[in-house]
Amino acid sequence: MDKYGLIGYPLGHSFSIGYFNEKFLNEGIDAEYLNFEIPQISQLSEIIASNPTLKGLNVTIPYKEKVMSYLDHISPEARAIGAVNVISVIHKGNQVQLKGYNSDVIGFTKSIEPMLEPFHKKALILGTGGASKAINYGLRSLGLETVFVSRYDRPGTIRYDKLTGDDVKEYNVIVNCTPCGMFPHTNECPLLPYEAMDSHNLLYDLIYNPDETMFMHEGAKRGATVVNGLEMLLLQAFASWDFWQQR
Repeated sequence: MDKYGLIGYPLGHSFSIGYFNEKFLNEGIDAEYLNFEIPQISQLSEIIASNPTLKGLNVTIPYKEKVMSYLDHISPEARAIGAVNVISVIHKGNQVQLKGYNSDVIGFTKSIEPMLEPFHKKALILGTGGASKAINYGLRSLGLETVFVSRYDRPGTIRYDKLTGDDVKEYNVIVNCTPCGMFPHTNECPLLPYEAMDSHNLLYDLIYNPDETMFMHEGAKRGATVVNGLEMLLLQAFASWDFWQQR
């Protein structure tokens, strides 16, 4: 039986295991999907060695960047983004090759593109982790100017406490790439000047649990268009499967 799986830490919120095992059951695919919760990325080698029928992995927090040094090949897109969230495991005799891809950018751009209006020209990206790099790549590929927002002083970023109402009017697409507001912390949201938002704002939250985060709720109250990360998650899962089948 072929195996697929997810590496990350922790994995309590994982969507992939339910999605892929249901897919395998419904489509008569002789495979199973497992969660590999590893406290250290160095344990990847042990997972590969102890699962000889492993064909592919997804990668989640906090390893999308750290995993890259363990791979034999990285797609040009994933290398440009600086993060990998899909690994194809290729067995050639006694040798195993690991190829890295990024399906986050595919899922995100396909999801957000139909929602963009002509006045959506600039975007704020909340967070600076592996997912935010794919979002930045995707937004720029769609022609938007981007700025990262962080809690700390970093080159080329704005700190949350320095954001103004004028900023959220100018950078009217705002994408939350942080876990702030994720279940069970549903009463939390990024610190933004929500009172300055209006119908020109598009708020996109990568979180999908809960369905409507406080970030989305606060934007919607002011007339903003809001969307959660479920469609992106499904689209990137489709893309993951396509990468694994390329062999």
